[in-house]
Amino acid sequence: MSSTTLTTCSMSLQPQLQTGPQARLAARSESHAKPTSGLAPGHLQANLIVLPSRYAQDFRDLCARNPVPCPLLAESSEPGDFSSLKSHLPGIPGSAIAADLDLRTDCPGYHVYRDSKLVLDTVPDIKDQWTSDHIGFLVGCSFSFESALSKAGLPPRHAVLDRNVSIYRTSIPLNPAGVFTGATHIVSMRPYPKAAIEKVRAITRPYLQTHGECIAWGWDAVEKLGINDIDVPEWGDAPLTMEGEPLGRNWGDEDNVPVFWACGVTPQEAVMKSGLKGTVMAHAPGYMLVLDCLETDVIC
Repeated sequence: MSSTTLTTCSMSLQPQLQTGPQARLAARSESHAKPTSGLAPGHLQANLIVLPSRYAQDFRDLCARNPVPCPLLAESSEPGDFSSLKSHLPGIPGSAIAADLDLRTDCPGYHVYRDSKLVLDTVPDIKDQWTSDHIGFLVGCSFSFESALSKAGLPPRHAVLDRNVSIYRTSIPLNPAGVFTGATHIVSMRPYPKAAIEKVRAITRPYLQTHGECIAWGWDAVEKLGINDIDVPEWGDAPLTMEGEPLGRNWGDEDNVPVFWACGVTPQEAVMKSGLKGTVMAHAPGYMLVLDCLETDVIC
């Protein structure tokens, strides 16, 4: 299948949600309850993690010490505020990141943790769990550069096949910060032909606020990252070839090379490993918060 055909297929699968406000309102009304890959092309997407305020400074430190998997974009303007943001992006105010915002409803799906254990999986809102002590943090998401890949004739496989991206736990330690200890990097994976990888690296390299270029690629990278089985991701859907076969069945195929990016699910891994007390909330992996600001506002 040609790259032109792939791009056409990818575009035909996407709902007609072209802006951040449209995507958020669709999530709020539960009219779009699917992963957000391909929505509002050119708009930034964000991972969401919501913490009790006593963990906020340690989380900021975690992001500062791990800027590739945890690029911090914004946070609640004050504890309990779910509708306005304090920006961490130079030159971009919180109101420009997302206006008419409700962090409790505007992702299509959420996870809820109590005492670091997952208790609710992919629920449509977190209105009952949010309190006046919670602070929401937005972390950059690699979905943000997928429209640039598609424009270059390199649409991500999961978007073409209308699936969720494959996400894996690695054995690479995360730099600890305060209460956040013992976690490892999480990665997302998009297969590409070996001949396209240098172009893919070049396209994604400027997107430092959304993880930047891939951190590993090649079939040998699976073992180096400590991934047990390429066909069994911890989050998202299992990867397939364009013919619908499990990716691992084609081990070594240069037309289906695994390419890995740092992933904003990493903070959720940090929460689960750290034994935090109380209620923590997050987006369900792949079900992102779509923002008003554009990729071009943050690329370097």
